[in-house]
Amino acid sequence: MNPEKDFTPLTPNIVRALNDKLYEKRKVAALEIEKLVREFVAQNNTVQIKHVIQTLSQEFALSQHPHSRKGGLIGLAACSIALGKDSGLYLKDLIEPVLTCFNDADSRLRYYACEALYNIVKVARGAVLPHFNVLFDGLSKLAADPDPNVKSGSELLDRLLKDIVTESNKFDLVGFIPLLRERIYSNNQYARQFIISWILVLESVPDINLLDYLPEILDGLFQILGDNGKEIRKMCEVALGEFLKEIKRNPSSVKFAEMANILVIHCQTNDDLIQLTAMCWMWEFTQLAGRVMLPYSSGILTAVLPCLAYDDRKKSIKEVANSCNQSLMKLVTPEDDEPEEPKPGVQQQAEPNPDDAPAKQEGTTSGGPDGSCDSSFSSSISVFPAASTERAPVTLHLDGIVQVLNCHLRDMAIGMMTRIAVLKWLYHLYIKTPRKMFRHTDSLFPILLQTLSDESDEVILKDLEVLAEIASSPAGQTGDLGPLDGPDLQVGHSELQVSSPARGGLLHPPGTKGLECSPSTPPMNSYFYKFMINLLKRFSSEQKLLETRGAFIIRQLCLLLNAENIFHSMADILLREEDLKFASTMVHTLNTILLTSTELFQLRNQLKDLRTLESQSLFCCLYRSWCHNPVTTVSLCFLTQNYRHAYDLIQKFGDLEVTVDFLTEVDKLVQLIECPIFTYLRLQLLDVKNHPYLIKALYGLLMLLPQSSAFQLLSHRLQCVPKPELLQTEDGLKAAPSSQRASAPNIDYAELLQHFEKVQNKHLEVRHQRSGRGDHPDRRIVL
Repeated sequence: MNPEKDFTPLTPNIVRALNDKLYEKRKVAALEIEKLVREFVAQNNTVQIKHVIQTLSQEFALSQHPHSRKGGLIGLAACSIALGKDSGLYLKDLIEPVLTCFNDADSRLRYYACEALYNIVKVARGAVLPHFNVLFDGLSKLAADPDPNVKSGSELLDRLLKDIVTESNKFDLVGFIPLLRERIYSNNQYARQFIISWILVLESVPDINLLDYLPEILDGLFQILGDNGKEIRKMCEVALGEFLKEIKRNPSSVKFAEMANILVIHCQTNDDLIQLTAMCWMWEFTQLAGRVMLPYSSGILTAVLPCLAYDDRKKSIKEVANSCNQSLMKLVTPEDDEPEEPKPGVQQQAEPNPDDAPAKQEGTTSGGPDGSCDSSFSSSISVFPAASTERAPVTLHLDGIVQVLNCHLRDMAIGMMTRIAVLKWLYHLYIKTPRKMFRHTDSLFPILLQTLSDESDEVILKDLEVLAEIASSPAGQTGDLGPLDGPDLQVGHSELQVSSPARGGLLHPPGTKGLECSPSTPPMNSYFYKFMINLLKRFSSEQKLLETRGAFIIRQLCLLLNAENIFHSMADILLREEDLKFASTMVHTLNTILLTSTELFQLRNQLKDLRTLESQSLFCCLYRSWCHNPVTTVSLCFLTQNYRHAYDLIQKFGDLEVTVDFLTEVDKLVQLIECPIFTYLRLQLLDVKNHPYLIKALYGLLMLLPQSSAFQLLSHRLQCVPKPELLQTEDGLKAAPSSQRASAPNIDYAELLQHFEKVQNKHLEVRHQRSGRGDHPDRRIVL
């Protein structure tokens, strides 16, 4: 420093002492400066006061010499003490040089700067609030200072500043938020601790409403929640907990929509604490905000669905995710299916559409814990457009929801519970918003059919519920249905040969498109027949599915839909099946279900009597397809009490190629006759006179069988048939009306028998062709 330079009004002794390396001498100089400034204050000499402060700032505090800087700092503090309540007039000039010294390389000098600022702030108190941002910025740097003395000094200053903010009602929160938003992303643990401590203080001040600005800092808070330090994590948990309590107390003033995006991101993180906390917030949001959260449903589902498959190690997250999922599902109502009609002359406020937003978060994916799904979320806070402050109608963005559900259902790596939840969502959407959902049915239909091959029975049950709703929903009607789309749906339907009593000709039942079996059955929409075709195709291509789950699937469909419609349509499709072996196997499966399943009790009773025109037309339809399998055709005749026709069929068996498989099916039919389902048939054996063809048909089966256990079983049964003369009684000798049911007058049995012969000839030709190629699909009897 130049000794010849004029530092007036500072005396040479003061200047010399300020530059001294000894602290005691600099302190003496500070006391002299304090006396000098007090005199200026008494004289109201503001010019000299500013000159002193400027000299201490420029020539000392900002000097290149370290001892001069130390002297300048203590001198500025002395000025502030001397000014007292008037220090607020000079705070900018007092504070700026001190803050500059916060960046000094010398730790002792940083400590002196902290000490000087403490004295300045202590005197000025509330007057420093206009300069709060620069003070906070400087303190945030000192909070991470490596020197413990500096850090200790900064903590004292920090506490003083917090006391001032707490007791004042002039804090500029609006001006502070941008700085807080910037500093909250610091990775230094001390800086993070400093930030959280200030957030807790501001949250505790009644006059400061930090909740309005929570969207600005929420993402940063979740970032801090993942800190490695337990103390910092705990502090952040407390801060988030306080915010959530306030949200519950004042939900009407909360900007839910602006924070939904942030929660979606952090619900997908790998940190358990962050994920659990974000999921709890999301659950509370769906309950408190209600339908305001609907526009963000696709993002929420992307975050929530994978969590439903977590094991017990993440049980808490799984439970909260499930609650969140249920709450969100309840928000979807039938009003979401109504067409959107904007009011004329009023420009409707655009809704945030999360479906158009990118869905990728760095290092996190949405298909499950292993990240197998493509639709995930960006690490940017603005994943979705921020909600407008203007109130607008809430819109359910179904496209995005369906895309997310479709993605998760296609991902075979996701867990069973997630797949079940996806199917529950689809079913719920088809119930609540059928008209809008049917726009997506073509894209969903293939994956729903594929899901029938899932390993879980629960998944298949839910999948069948969705498919059944699609097939039966009135929203799936397409007017008069017209020609069904697609090559698979151009199949003509069987014309049931039922003679009309009035016309004596052939009657075609209602619903020539195969979507209605009879007036007594509920109508199906255009997807029903498509479903039946594709289901049979799947059985044909996946033999294992038919063997292991075929009966299970069809029985469940009979519970969910009308059994008559299902059997009528499947029989109609199988009638034109080119793969005769599959047709025979499928007919055998359907016949077994028809005869043994409790779900089909009503349908069996309908076929048993053939009293109505509808039941007769159903019998004809089934019969034509049942002809692919001779033994099942006979069993159908037994069920419908067409015993004479059964006897005629068995007579034709002599012209068929008898194989081991054929005899095995006869064996199974004999076993079925002994089951409760054919109790009425066994009782009719007592009425020999009125049921002669029943006995003949059973004897015909007996003659087909080799000497086996089935042969013995049927033989013993027929031995129990009484002789007609032993049943004659005095009353029986009198003329009495016959108890035998006449054949249904509207059915052309001769034509049906011809159809049976035609189908069996086709089967024989196919077997011979395969035999010529060296294929041996059937095991033949070796004589």
